[in-house]
Amino acid sequence: MAPKKDGGLRIAMLGHKRIPSREGGVEIVVTELATRMAASGHSVSCYNRKGHHVSGEEFDSERLTEYKGVRIKSVFTVRKGGLAAASSSFFAALKAAFGIYDAVHFHAEGPCAMIWLPKFFGKRCVATVHGLDHQRAKWGRFASWYIRFGEKCAVRFADEIIVLSENVREYFLKTYNRQTVFIPNGVSAVEKKRADEIISRFGLAEGEYILYLGRLVPEKGVMRLIEAFKKASPEKKLVIAGGSSDTDEYEKELKAAAKDCPDIVFTGFVQGRLLEELFSNAYFYVLPSDVEGMPLSLLEAMSYGNCCLVSDIPECTSVIGDCGVVFDRDKTDDLKNQLQMLCKNPDIVRSYASKSAEYVCNKYNWDDVVYQTVELYRKRK
Repeated sequence: MAPKKDGGLRIAMLGHKRIPSREGGVEIVVTELATRMAASGHSVSCYNRKGHHVSGEEFDSERLTEYKGVRIKSVFTVRKGGLAAASSSFFAALKAAFGIYDAVHFHAEGPCAMIWLPKFFGKRCVATVHGLDHQRAKWGRFASWYIRFGEKCAVRFADEIIVLSENVREYFLKTYNRQTVFIPNGVSAVEKKRADEIISRFGLAEGEYILYLGRLVPEKGVMRLIEAFKKASPEKKLVIAGGSSDTDEYEKELKAAAKDCPDIVFTGFVQGRLLEELFSNAYFYVLPSDVEGMPLSLLEAMSYGNCCLVSDIPECTSVIGDCGVVFDRDKTDDLKNQLQMLCKNPDIVRSYASKSAEYVCNKYNWDDVVYQTVELYRKRK
């Protein structure tokens, strides 16, 4: 354990797959929080899973022991039968229980099934609920039960529960009479990139495509998007950027549904310069989700100055403000109509896009998120 600076805290984080990584929104959040806290003088340890990248071993990166001042500790992980999350969170919680920490921060509901372990050893435990994960369609019966069990453990044992939306805060109050703290995710100002790599690899020029960027999982509504796009027949391409997340069969179904439409482009998992170019040069961004916590991809799309088309769930509509268009997620034809409307009205797209970056970067700031989170670590009842 590295020494903390005067006034700094000793913090452990677990529940993510691994950092640094873009395997999901949880990994992005943990990376941002941990590195910024370390830069502020706190001693931060993150417990990474062992194993391959969720989108395939070709995306594996070097196993690190330190990243931007954060200590990386890999824990034993059972990689079969969907046990990776449960096993890694158990061994991470066990290590955190015996470690010297002022706060142990659990991320996501499933890992919170182990929050009692460090709590039993007197640690202050904070949980972030990144979304109501038991509602996600990719989970089987046992996994959904286990995630719900983790949710109940968080309610019982966590000193503080952080939620990312008012909708989830209301859920915990009504279901468990448990008060939670609303701390949204953050986003950073970015510099737009010229279309170079996306032209050479996919033939995508600036303004010629509609972008979906996220995991290929059922609750994201990508099948609905493909169906609506095919009906709309806009004079744009649809780019579906992202990899599967234990959902290889679903990805095959998506590609089969799009097989007869040459204007639908699957890029696979993207990161780095390729991701930046996709966000920078899209005509607009679309997120047709049924379930979200607080969609980081939407925050990022707006930070690049994109007009956004989103489903009418509160977790999306509360983010975009007046910088985009909302469709009824229960009506594929409404999504089709909004796709057609935006493609026929570039002035409307430009109007929304012109204000999205400033709006989102002013409203959702990582420095504010870090400050509020650290204050919860310090808080005593």
